Amino acid sequence: MQTYDAIVIGGGPGGSTAATYLARAGRKVLVLEKEKFPRFHVGESLLPYNQGIFAEMGVLPRLEEAGLIKKRGAQFHLGNGSKSLHLVFRNGCFNRFSEAFQVERSKFDHFLLDYAREMGAEVREETSVCKVTSDSAGVTVTAEDGNGAPVEYRALFLIDASGRGNVTGNQEGLREIHPHLKKMAVFGHFTGVRLDEGEKGGDTVIVRLENKWFWIIPLTAEKTSVGCVMDREECTAATEGPAELFGRIWRSSSVLQERMANAQLTGQIHVTSDFSYRNRRLVGQRLLRVGDAAGFMDPIFSAGVYLAMYSARLAARLVSESLQAGDDGARRMPAYERKLRHAMELYWELVEGYYTKPFMELFMNPHHRFDLPAAVTALLAGELDGGWKIRWRMRLFFLFVKIQSRFNLVPPVSFDSTPNGDHSSMARDPMAKECVGVENS
Repeated sequence: MQTYDAIVIGGGPGGSTAATYLARAGRKVLVLEKEKFPRFHVGESLLPYNQGIFAEMGVLPRLEEAGLIKKRGAQFHLGNGSKSLHLVFRNGCFNRFSEAFQVERSKFDHFLLDYAREMGAEVREETSVCKVTSDSAGVTVTAEDGNGAPVEYRALFLIDASGRGNVTGNQEGLREIHPHLKKMAVFGHFTGVRLDEGEKGGDTVIVRLENKWFWIIPLTAEKTSVGCVMDREECTAATEGPAELFGRIWRSSSVLQERMANAQLTGQIHVTSDFSYRNRRLVGQRLLRVGDAAGFMDPIFSAGVYLAMYSARLAARLVSESLQAGDDGARRMPAYERKLRHAMELYWELVEGYYTKPFMELFMNPHHRFDLPAAVTALLAGELDGGWKIRWRMRLFFLFVKIQSRFNLVPPVSFDSTPNGDHSSMARDPMAKECVGVENS
């Protein structure tokens, strides 16, 4: 049996990134992917800080040449049209990257996996991992090939990038589901969705209803991804089919009515569970978990692909350093776990807050003192290494959210279909474009 320097479970963005970094460092790496690429996948909106990883991997010029839609901002709307917020990444005071790509995941993931092959990684598709065992000398992976035949592989290190399949986390019983974020996603690809003119046409558009939210993500000039995330109970209790449920909900919002008036579904409506969870441990004996195999959170802020690639880069570096030192990596793993857990918790707190009314009231009414909206914008762009200048501002922001739950620091928002008062003409802050990266109305 061959022994690899590293085996990577999963060929999605996290797995491909880890394999690329290792292969470019001259390591012998094997990727085991259960599906045959290309395959359909959701999660099409990337963050600006993906660009730095793309540049390090050497793929940025190819992605630029592919003519992908550029995402330079994100829009948040209340479903009744009473309030909106526009984040502009290039205007954020703390941002190092100002634009991202919108991608069709079937093509994007296939491209990254092929690039890992090109860099020297061995890739075996249609190979399902059944069991992982480790000892002081390495890791053994038992799998089945595309014909159902058992196969075994051996490596010095294992990187689990199996996504929500969570292969090693489930094997060890580590998954902890968030008690209040048990969601379902109903989504599809459409033509004829109304997008904004000019640069804003590439924005991700988020529409918040009282207890659910919609995404609108432009993929090509003709195709747009539109989805709804709702409570599991509401989805499973619905008497109509997924397409009818999806249509009924978007028709309840004046903002969505205006954008979806001429929309035509291409393909089918998909339904998937969207349960947020974390694994109790992110490392093991010669094992590191990355991306959704470390933890999955509600996709409201589009951080999934970035966290997968961010953690994959950290894991690949740890493996390379351990191979260079000739040890098992155990003394480096606590630092890896702390850094990844800190990154996940930053977004986790935002996601939890997003479903509360006080958070939405502060978020949709940004106050530019202390540059708080700039810190939020930087974090939503992917700034995970901003240090204290981001951290203290986020702590102050969440302190204001707690105060807002008892006293109105800013005007309350309404999710009613006919809200009291008309806020659509609220004055724009003249400083928004110059400094903070936020426009509100």
